[in-house]
Amino acid sequence: LLRAGQRDDPADILAYLETLAGDVVSRDRLERFVDEAPKMMTFLEGQGRYLREGFFWISGYSDYHPDRGGHPLGRGLWASPIDRRELGDEMRLLRPGQKRMQLPLGAWITSIDLHHLLAVRWGGIMHKRILLKLGWRVLRARVLGERMAASGQALSIRLWLTLREKQIPVWRETPMTSLLTDDDGRVIGVAAERNGQPIRILARHGVILASGGFDHDLEMRKQYEPAVTEDWSLGSPSNVGDGHRAAQALGAAVDLMDDAWWMPTMRMPDDTLAGLVAERQYPGQFIVNAEGRRFVNESTPYVDFGHAQIAGHRTGVSHIPGWMVIDDRAWRRNIIAGHFPGTPLPRRWIESGLAHTAPTIEELAVKIGVPPRALAETQERFNGFARRGIDDDFHRGESAYDRYYGDPAYTNPNLAEVKEPPFIALAITPGDLGTKGGVVTDPDARVLREDGSAIAGLWACGNVSAAVMGHDYAGPGATLGSAMTFAYVAGNAIAAAVAAGGGGGAGGGGGPAATAAQS
Repeated sequence: LLRAGQRDDPADILAYLETLAGDVVSRDRLERFVDEAPKMMTFLEGQGRYLREGFFWISGYSDYHPDRGGHPLGRGLWASPIDRRELGDEMRLLRPGQKRMQLPLGAWITSIDLHHLLAVRWGGIMHKRILLKLGWRVLRARVLGERMAASGQALSIRLWLTLREKQIPVWRETPMTSLLTDDDGRVIGVAAERNGQPIRILARHGVILASGGFDHDLEMRKQYEPAVTEDWSLGSPSNVGDGHRAAQALGAAVDLMDDAWWMPTMRMPDDTLAGLVAERQYPGQFIVNAEGRRFVNESTPYVDFGHAQIAGHRTGVSHIPGWMVIDDRAWRRNIIAGHFPGTPLPRRWIESGLAHTAPTIEELAVKIGVPPRALAETQERFNGFARRGIDDDFHRGESAYDRYYGDPAYTNPNLAEVKEPPFIALAITPGDLGTKGGVVTDPDARVLREDGSAIAGLWACGNVSAAVMGHDYAGPGATLGSAMTFAYVAGNAIAAAVAAGGGGGAGGGGGPAATAAQS
């Protein structure tokens, strides 16, 4: 950020995080995050060519709550795109990236490119620049064979290549089954399976849990989050809560287990999930519950949208699915879950139940099972807001975050009338990027018991630990950024203990440290 000319005061960042998470996260843990995050980035950039200047900042991609202390220019960082061919034969190990970041003919986009691509809606210089840029990328893919990855995929590739360059072994397909302890209850390693055989991995100095959330353990989800009745998560398929269970077996305290990094989704006809970010900021659409009423600022940050949808569902009025009501003009003007402007509504979307269409709002209401009169009243009220450019009910479009993917052709970039038939309704479910709940940790990332004492030899970072963001989401990168920061903190804590002759508090023999992460 400093290289890009962004100046920021750590005290302002801390105040912002305290506003968001201070009721459930200790100040000293927030302070550690603010202090260590830039050090972690400096450390990473010093680890070789794949991470050196491997990140960039998007000016104007606002923090998620600029009205509560977030920076309107944003504090998030993105991984620089990289050619997947750098992986060689290991390219097969890479999981698919976000479909909305993948285009035909070898083209690819970042979040800022998506912002510029939407400029096609209103033309101008950005219209020409992005089309030229995409054309150049297609040409390079055709002529040079480039296979570029961006965003999360790019970060994964850069980290993996750095490990490979430094000859640090990574054992895949080696699931942890439990944590090993000595007679004093100190964690001294892990039990695992490798090639179908049980093994023990001993660690003299400690174990860091980095096993992700319990995204895809549906029984565990139902236990802590009753509103989740299906597997709606976009998280890694191997995130099934085994780290949680192993730590809890040793008496680890847990927190925030009923929460997640919510991301509203559409279940596509091929049974994949499409996360909705830009789609909810477009004008010309609103989202309703089973009573045909709006219940949230549609353009709000995705975690807040998920909270509103689930809280509404708990009232006894069905909010799952919610229905995004969009008119023909907005459909023809916007990119929606991979649909490009000017193309017809895919028949498979209708056949799967994802989408319904009708010539009038009342007929659409019948198809989606909401009261026709109520939906017509919602449309009329919303259209009045759109004409004035002010959303009296939910203040949509008042935040810099709301407006990022909006359409500046309108007085309020997030508001336009929904009036041109045919009308379309799209089913919206409360998906997530991963669960937020996990083991309680201190500022050094040590795992704590209910009485606040530390389990010797055990650290945790990422979604296996209770989120430092509490119930909220500060901005882009808050999930990965906090996971990477506390991984760095844990590593330094263990190293400091070793240097002091304490051995990390783990005891036992074997290797210097083990990281239990899902393969």
